[in-house]
Amino acid sequence: MFNSLSESIQGVIKKLTGQGRLTEANIADTLRELRIALLEADVALPVAKDFIEHIRGEALGQAVMTSLKPGEMLINLVRGELIKTLGESEAELNLKTQAPAVILMAGLQGSGKTTTVAKLAYWLKNTQKRSVMVTSCDVYRPAAIEQLATLAKQIEVDCYPSSPNQDPVEIAKNAIQAAKNKVLDVVLIDTAGRLHIDEEMMAEIKRLHAAINPIETLFVVDSMTGQDAANTAKAFNDALPLTGIILTKTDGDARGGAALSIRHITGHPIKFMGVGEKIEALEAFYPDRVADRILGEGDIRTLMEQAAQKIDKSKAKQLVSKVKKGTFDLESFRDQLKQIHKLGGVAGIMSKLPGGMGLPPQLKSQFNDKKLVSTEAIINSMTVRERRFPDFIKHSHKERIAKGSGTTVQAVNQLLKQFTQMQKMMKKVSKGGGMMKMMRNLQGRLPFGGKLPGGFPPAA
Repeated sequence: MFNSLSESIQGVIKKLTGQGRLTEANIADTLRELRIALLEADVALPVAKDFIEHIRGEALGQAVMTSLKPGEMLINLVRGELIKTLGESEAELNLKTQAPAVILMAGLQGSGKTTTVAKLAYWLKNTQKRSVMVTSCDVYRPAAIEQLATLAKQIEVDCYPSSPNQDPVEIAKNAIQAAKNKVLDVVLIDTAGRLHIDEEMMAEIKRLHAAINPIETLFVVDSMTGQDAANTAKAFNDALPLTGIILTKTDGDARGGAALSIRHITGHPIKFMGVGEKIEALEAFYPDRVADRILGEGDIRTLMEQAAQKIDKSKAKQLVSKVKKGTFDLESFRDQLKQIHKLGGVAGIMSKLPGGMGLPPQLKSQFNDKKLVSTEAIINSMTVRERRFPDFIKHSHKERIAKGSGTTVQAVNQLLKQFTQMQKMMKKVSKGGGMMKMMRNLQGRLPFGGKLPGGFPPAA
């Protein structure tokens, strides 16, 4: 998300960096380019206009930061305005009520609403340690009811059953009562979506809201619809007392216009964003962290939090032990690939590292998560003995492994060659020389096709 906006803003700042001081002329030129960048990112015109005017006023009246260089000053001004536009601070989910806390989910069909209900249930269960029940009031789409039931089973949360011949209000009330009986913390209620906003849809969801009085009413919207996302949210906000927004499909949205527009137009905070297809791919929305990502400063805090939650600590200890003993094998490497998957893949990790979003396209293409999946498939097609002793893999074994993984013997050879190089580096670490030396030597030799960030100099 925000790739094109990030590249444009960083390009504007880079042009200004080489100039000695801010003048009315270079401020005007810079803001003109910044305005174009916002509009190309599909930011709503009134939002872009306000954004530029606020920065113009700050830049022209700047007296406090005269010691800063023009580029540094603009970064500070843009960062401050981004945070202000995105919502100042994190808007936490409000669960401060007598259990169960009722959360109503609204949105158009195709926005990813049902999947988001399951993602939020997973987030509540795993990060907040809350007991959750979900239910579907979408009586017009039996497939949506079945989908939610399947997802609930997958993430192991309660699902109150419903059917197309029931009244949505009856379903919701019965689900809330069932959650009370089970002494559960939260009830998530999925509602019917439509292909467009209509009076019938609004009347039904108003009736449902009035009957259950939820503590949170969250609007789920596809970020890839850009300005339309903000306009749709406004229409729902006019009909319902929304408390927050969930942006979906942000991993596929290179522009980011929806995120910048929606808070300004609706007055309601973005509380979560969907960052992938997997059930765990839902992140709490932090305006300051998103602003840092847009400006190419990364989001190390979110990455560290995800690592603390998702990385298997026992596996990490085993890896350290194997590195020290010099027994790092393909089974250990496969475990590390699984940990990378949990953090959103190589691309997901890179997007949160400083400068990760601003890497040249040819370098970004080297961080190939598809190749990472292919690598894991090759290792999975090996026997336990082959993973532990890859030196004993013969040509006939390679043919079997290639067939089993849907790859080629050449791909198997490439992995084994790269792994042998990695294993040598691991042994050097176990004998001394330190992690930094290993990182320098590994440059360009990662089996998933990437180079390590950070500009490590070549090994001596």
